[in-house]
Amino acid sequence: MKGLVWLGAALATAAAAAVAAVLAMVFAAAVVVIAVMGGALLTFTGLALRARRSVEAPGDPSLLEARHVGGHSWVAYGLEPRGR
Repeated sequence: MKGLVWLGAALATAAAAAVAAVLAMVFAAAVVVIAVMGGALLTFTGLALRARRSVEAPGDPSLLEARHVGGHSWVAYGLEPRGR
C-alpha cells in the first residue's frame, strides 16, 4: 500500500508542477502584453505632445474663436490683445 501512496504523491506533484508551469507562462505573457501596450501608450503620448507643440496659431489676428455653451449662448475668445 505504501508504494501506491508514493505513486499517487508523485503523480500529484508532477501535475502540480505542470499547472504551475502553465500559470507561469500565462502570467509572463500577460506581463509582456502590458509592457508592449505601455510602450505604445508612451510612444503615442510623445507623438501627440510633439504634434501639439508644432501647431501654430492662425495667421489672421482678427479671427476670434467662439464656443457654443448652450441654448443661444456663445463665448468668444481672442478679444483681448495678445501679450498679456
